Amino acid sequence: MGVYVLGIAGASGAPYARRVLEQMLVGGHEVKLVISDAGRKVIDVEEGLVLTGNTETDTPSILEWSQSTSSVGSLQMYHHKDVAAPIASGSFPIDGMAVVPCSGGTLGRIAHGVSNGLLERAADVCLKERRRLVLVPREMPLSLIPLRNMTAVTEAGAIVLPASPGFYHGPTQIDDLIDMVAGRIL
Repeated sequence: MGVYVLGIAGASGAPYARRVLEQMLVGGHEVKLVISDAGRKVIDVEEGLVLTGNTETDTPSILEWSQSTSSVGSLQMYHHKDVAAPIASGSFPIDGMAVVPCSGGTLGRIAHGVSNGLLERAADVCLKERRRLVLVPREMPLSLIPLRNMTAVTEAGAIVLPASPGFYHGPTQIDDLIDMVAGRIL
């Protein structure tokens, strides 16, 4: 199957990230995971999962959180400051990347080529190598600044997919809404 990078930034929306990770692993994909400091805080607040930032000890917790402990895919975590990680280079082959959720600050840094860490660097590599990059902003309302940043990343080749679930499929629980957005991301 494919090799994908999943970035989790500091916007509200950790359940979307959990479901995307679960589906990637269940689908047999190799997932390279990067979580920003703010992303770890959001996961703690929204999901009750406390991560230390130590990729070795956090990996089992992430697998349990994603309900993918017996998946056919594989997970490798990278520290968000590890800019020497393989995914920071265009010579490392990946099939695509998603940032779920994508904070306004992360969106702005990606839009302007400012790599503050591994998450932004990996996104920058996707753009320069013309690989699939899906950014999932969740913030609202939007001022002109993030709208322009969305335009900039779209012009650079990214896909902006706001976490705005539809209701035409008759959702009966929150998981139905999460599944709809996760399905569009994948």
